[in-house]
Amino acid sequence: MLKLNLPPYDHQVVRKNNKLYIFDRLRHKYVYLTPEEWVRQHFVHLLIGEYKYPPSLIKAESSLRYNQLPKRADLLVFDRAGQPFLLVECKDTGVPLDDVVLQQAVRYNRVIGARYLVLVNGLEWQCYEADLATGALVLMSDLPPFSPAELPS
Repeated sequence: MLKLNLPPYDHQVVRKNNKLYIFDRLRHKYVYLTPEEWVRQHFVHLLIGEYKYPPSLIKAESSLRYNQLPKRADLLVFDRAGQPFLLVECKDTGVPLDDVVLQQAVRYNRVIGARYLVLVNGLEWQCYEADLATGALVLMSDLPPFSPAELPS
């Protein structure tokens, strides 16, 4: 697989029926290794290892419905109250992080309602803070630290 501009990690890959599968620590199973999955797994390890996001609050391929069609958000991070916090759209390294990709994340976020949107293709990433009331997006210089709301008493 292609070298990414994300920290390397000790990944586990197996070959089954002439296809490669990578271990997904979120889903606790091997999943088919596509270029997008390669990016997703590296970004998950960045969130957990460097940004200290709790793995128990990260969900891969979270289902949603947009215009009556089933869709999936690549990664969704929840706050400690169980509310969407960060939506991540992963792409293959050959896909530029352009307005088309941003608008896809915005459409998904209309359903999800996360405060932050991240676009990542393994070579670069962009993080936006979303104003859910106005739809305005502000490009951030880094990912937000994980310190969202605590569980209600």
